[in-house]
Order: sequence, then structure tokens, then C-alpha cells
Amino acid sequence: MDVLWEELTRGLTNRHDFGRVIIRLLAATLLGAIVGLERERARKSAGLRTQTLVCVGTAALILVASSAGLSNEGLSRLIQGIITGIGFIGAGSILKVGEERHVRGLTTAASVWMTAAIGVSVGLGTVGIAALLTLLALIILALVGAVEARAEKRERDL
Repeated sequence: MDVLWEELTRGLTNRHDFGRVIIRLLAATLLGAIVGLERERARKSAGLRTQTLVCVGTAALILVASSAGLSNEGLSRLIQGIITGIGFIGAGSILKVGEERHVRGLTTAASVWMTAAIGVSVGLGTVGIAALLTLLALIILALVGAVEARAEKRERDL
């Protein structure tokens, strides 16, 4: 029974560690969901579930690696792998439409990449930076997107 308990609590050796992990995973869930809700509102394919899972998943990978005692060099390699892997997810959301140079999905791909960055930030324990990244993502996706749409409409009307 001791072995089972040790396996279930590895990386959570005391209340402080357990609290830190819970806070970080909940923060990643909330921040990823905030970006995801904006993407849902805009009716994009990578919405609430995708953004939340990416954010929590990246935070979890960093947390697990840190609690396993991975060195800073090892964490650096892990982050590099996350960035590469997220690139593959983003590539799947990019489509070339028609014969012209019209491409769709770049912003969706970038939002997934940004959500991964938020998750890495949370996993490393910089929740305040992650919150600022989330705010910037919302500003870029919602406000800049609205300005872009107005400019495109004005251009079509000319």
C-alpha cells in the first residue's frame, strides 16, 4: 500500500507543492478557456476545448518535468519540443483557399501557439505573466480583429 501512495503523491510531497500544482493547473484551465471563449465567439475551429487543453497540457508537461527534477537544460529542450509540436497542430488549421494566394487559419494557428506559451508560462510559475499574455491575446484577437474587419469592409466598399 505504501508503494501505491508514493506513486500517487510523487511530486506532491507536501501541502505547499500540492497547492502550487492545483493553482497552476486551475490557472492554465482558466486562462486557456478565456482565449478559447473568444475563439468560440468568433466561430473558429480551435475553440474552447482546444485552447483549454493546449494550455493545461503544456502547463502539465512543465509541472511534471519540474517535479521530476529536470534541469533547466532539460526544461529548455522540453519547451522546444512543445513549440515544435504545437506548430504541427497549428499547421493542421491552415488552409489554402482557391487558386489565389488566399490562406485561412493563420490566426487560429497563432492563437493555439499563444495558448501554449500561456501554458508554459503557468507551468514555470509565472502566472502573472501568463495573465498578461492572455490579456494581450484577447486584445489582439478581439480588438485588432474588429479593426481589421472594418478596414476590409471599407476596402470592399470602395
